[in-house]
Amino acid sequence: MMVRSGNPAVRLGTLMSAVLLLLGAGGAGWAQSAPTSLGVQEQEPQAAPAPATPAPSPPPAGEENPGLIKGLNNLFDKVPSFLPPIKSPSETLNDLSRLAMPSTMVSGRAACPVSSNGAPDCKLAANQLCQGKGYKEGKSLNTDSAEKCSAKVLIPGRQRKPDDCRTDTVVTSALCQN
Repeated sequence: MMVRSGNPAVRLGTLMSAVLLLLGAGGAGWAQSAPTSLGVQEQEPQAAPAPATPAPSPPPAGEENPGLIKGLNNLFDKVPSFLPPIKSPSETLNDLSRLAMPSTMVSGRAACPVSSNGAPDCKLAANQLCQGKGYKEGKSLNTDSAEKCSAKVLIPGRQRKPDDCRTDTVVTSALCQN
């Protein structure tokens, strides 16, 4: 059984119901009768009811009967190993306040500088765009790219070289937060 809920209480409830279901399924099954053949029915002699079994005697004082409750307690001692840690109220409030921060979408154009690996770094450009509008930081929502070439490319008969053109990327809209 796979429980995918992010709520630990739901996972715990599902786990408890599965354990109870497994414990209940371990008992005796339903009695089944033998299939009858078509047209012929046999009469079986009626068996006398089995004598009642005596009630089990309590375990000696030195031994302990684990029982259902003790078994569940042992199971729940192992639960924290696979449940996520519970956050403190202050951590939960910090997460919620981060999610509930008001944000505004702004548009404009800010060039993405080239990072050390050669890819454009648009986080810096989004921050520049937002700071230009009076906000603290931003995340890029939309970018635009264009290839810019030198005038040498227009010379007839000249072979194009790898450093004749470059791709410029700009952030055109960003989500800004204070």
